[in-house]
Amino acid sequence: MSLRFMPSYIRPSAIALSLALAGAVSLTACGSLSRYPEAPAKVQNAEQLYKIGAMDVLNIVVWRNPELSANITVRPDGRISLPLVEDLQAAGRNPADLSRDIEKALSKFIREPVVTVVVNNFQGVSTEQIRIVGEAGKPQSVPFRKGQTILDVMLQAGGLTDFADGNGAVLVRGAEGGKQYSVRLKDLLKRGDISANVEMMPGDIVIIPQSWF
Repeated sequence: MSLRFMPSYIRPSAIALSLALAGAVSLTACGSLSRYPEAPAKVQNAEQLYKIGAMDVLNIVVWRNPELSANITVRPDGRISLPLVEDLQAAGRNPADLSRDIEKALSKFIREPVVTVVVNNFQGVSTEQIRIVGEAGKPQSVPFRKGQTILDVMLQAGGLTDFADGNGAVLVRGAEGGKQYSVRLKDLLKRGDISANVEMMPGDIVIIPQSWF
């Protein structure tokens, strides 16, 4: 089975992770028995501020200066342009920090600017998105959110195809250097076994192999 989904914008540091993906697929392709430990039901997530990503929609309000306020889509290169401010890096910044950056840029033109940035449409940075590949109904990347579980992710991805080896699925955890875990998606989605549900972390990849039996 080949992976058809591997975004070109993944950073070079993810090359080793891609090798882990290939290994995970080959080891699960012949059945649902896995050599990997089961994924932990709970994860320790430090308090994490949302990082703006390309294609996020930002509502930028400059207090008492409506002509400088705007709804802006972050460009694919991660930058934004505003009246009086050009090519400001937005991707990878949290909204509060970006507000301060805009204030600093505008202070050259207006006195004591006060800026608020609100994210209206969330995509997030690519390295923190969760990817679902293989025999999912709709393989895709989804933004990570706090408290998200693999059940949430799989419902968004359209569940399993008729050819999926759901209990042979593998969770590759980028936050742990590509460590691989077994996840029982068939038990969770087809049999309603909620004990198979696990929490997700930013950068997780879920690989669902095809069943050969």
